[in-house]
Amino acid sequence: MTRDRLIKPFSGSILIAVFFLLNLIFLPAITSGQEVKKNLPLRKITVAPEYPRVEVVEGEDVDLNLVVRNGGRQGETIDLFFTSIPKGWKAWFKTYSFKIGGVYVESDSTKNVSIEAKPGKGVVPGRYRFPITAKTSDGRLVSSSELIITVSSEKEMKKAGGINITTSYPVLKGPTDGKFEFSLDVENKTDKDAIFNLSYDAPKDWGINFKPSYEDKYFSSLRIKKNQSKSLAVEVKPYVLAEPGLYPIKVKISSDKAQNEVVLKVDLTGTYKMDVGTADGLLSLNAYQGKIANRSFYVKNSGSATDTGIKFISFKPENWKVTFTPKKIDSLAPGELKQVEMTITPADQALVGDYSVAVNVNGQKLSKNLEFRVTVKASTAWGWIGLIIILMVLAGLVFLFIRMGRR
Repeated sequence: MTRDRLIKPFSGSILIAVFFLLNLIFLPAITSGQEVKKNLPLRKITVAPEYPRVEVVEGEDVDLNLVVRNGGRQGETIDLFFTSIPKGWKAWFKTYSFKIGGVYVESDSTKNVSIEAKPGKGVVPGRYRFPITAKTSDGRLVSSSELIITVSSEKEMKKAGGINITTSYPVLKGPTDGKFEFSLDVENKTDKDAIFNLSYDAPKDWGINFKPSYEDKYFSSLRIKKNQSKSLAVEVKPYVLAEPGLYPIKVKISSDKAQNEVVLKVDLTGTYKMDVGTADGLLSLNAYQGKIANRSFYVKNSGSATDTGIKFISFKPENWKVTFTPKKIDSLAPGELKQVEMTITPADQALVGDYSVAVNVNGQKLSKNLEFRVTVKASTAWGWIGLIIILMVLAGLVFLFIRMGRR
């Protein structure tokens, strides 16, 4: 039996083993995901303001989130519109810096859309209703909700002129798993020393704390002498599962004679997380001198922000060659996984033994490392040559024994 006939059945057995191993790893997860999808209705949408009842002072704009939920088994394009807008008001839906009329929401997912409402000069104190309707693009599913804005006159609210709040950076941008710190200067413009209470209105499950700048102690009130000012920091820790977007945080500062507030905004870009590895979990391979050996590994974006410009850098022994296909990954969406084929060619003069080849996967915000153990084996051709030499030596010895025996 030739060498090729021996290798082919062996290779086929390896392929069958790998196939069953992959089934054991991935089939339960796929089946579980399918079962969850089966428990959902075929189609279902809901829409509601995050804060359906809002009270503002006369002339103040309103900016808050609209929660759009797709509870069905298929993605939906959902159109959004106000059924009616009170006289004197302007209102629209937006995301980031532009207005929108709808949003695409994947199956069993939620997206936040901003609502912005601006009162005109003729808007007087009162209660204003903003009916909201969400409808799928085919018009078969409809969900309705309502935002109520109560406008109060300045006389009804505590006088804000006694407190002046300023901040140099009202909008901070960063990843969802980051920590944000705003700096505020609070000026007491009243004619008496006062204790000012600190409070906030923030998205659900967010962590908000008031603290001195550059210190790690927290407080909920602040004493300021008349006609003087003090600085404080507002520490913000977003909810770990918050989606990328712009989130307002209203900070209120009040005393028994005056109150004022400021709106701070956090622009979340999502989290940057990356997983790298091999399908079978092994980080080793065999190779021969001067011959190409193949190994594949995966790169998965396990964060909530798209990663871009992912490059691969190898650290290898001298005169070795390492190449990657593809050479780089231009963009990797959240939850997306891509396979990378790596070829390793040991040097022609490499000695038999174990070597280390490290691979650095370098993304936009973070990087991961893999270290492969490469076992260099002697070429089978040299094995045959060695066997022939041994046989020739043995034949020579036999010949000498026979010739010497005759004498």
